[in-house]
Amino acid sequence: MTTSKNALVVRGGWDGHQPVEATELFIPHLKANGFTVRVEESPAVYADADYMAGVDLIVQCNTMTTIEPAEFNGLRDAVEAGTGLAGWHGGIADSYRNNSDYLHLIGGQFACHPGKHADELVGEQSDNYVPYTVTMTPAAAAHPITEGIGDFDLVTEQYWVLTDSYIDVLATTTQKVRPWDPWHREVISPAIWTRQWGKGKIFVATPGHHVDILEESNVKTIIERGMLWASR
Repeated sequence: MTTSKNALVVRGGWDGHQPVEATELFIPHLKANGFTVRVEESPAVYADADYMAGVDLIVQCNTMTTIEPAEFNGLRDAVEAGTGLAGWHGGIADSYRNNSDYLHLIGGQFACHPGKHADELVGEQSDNYVPYTVTMTPAAAAHPITEGIGDFDLVTEQYWVLTDSYIDVLATTTQKVRPWDPWHREVISPAIWTRQWGKGKIFVATPGHHVDILEESNVKTIIERGMLWASR
């Protein structure tokens, strides 16, 4: 008999990232792969050590907002003990700006998403949508998350990420230098990465601003595989 695994979905924060709709897109995939899924609308559950000890996978979609010390400690303790942590876009790479230890855990932090020229701005989220390429690294070819997936193009927010060298980068994105930009050479940021933390595995994909991007075939496949890879 197959033993069910436990997945915890923590969602909320800024509504612009459609945390409910986005996570609902992936919950059927988790259930189809043998997970019992619990959904919480805040990180408060992370402070419940007894519950967290039995969680195999955390899927977090919680942009900005804050986390209390006991909640963060519970999250980190669970990951160090073997709980997987997975997410996309601001739901994992732009969470809990009040806690630098969280940024340390994830290994990459959203800095900005340079948008269109000032003359093209209309005051909508689309001001930040630009065409860019997700470029696979050599390591991607043999990794179970990205095997068989080549470079692909998107038109959405392009994340400029501040990061460290203790991540395994599966794909990058290059911020070009445009005539109106203040930087003077191209900037390469990780677009998909993993991180080993204690006994736990972390998976991050920066595409995923809206559900339409999450439904793009490459993005959706990478996130589905990434969640399963990260799980205990």
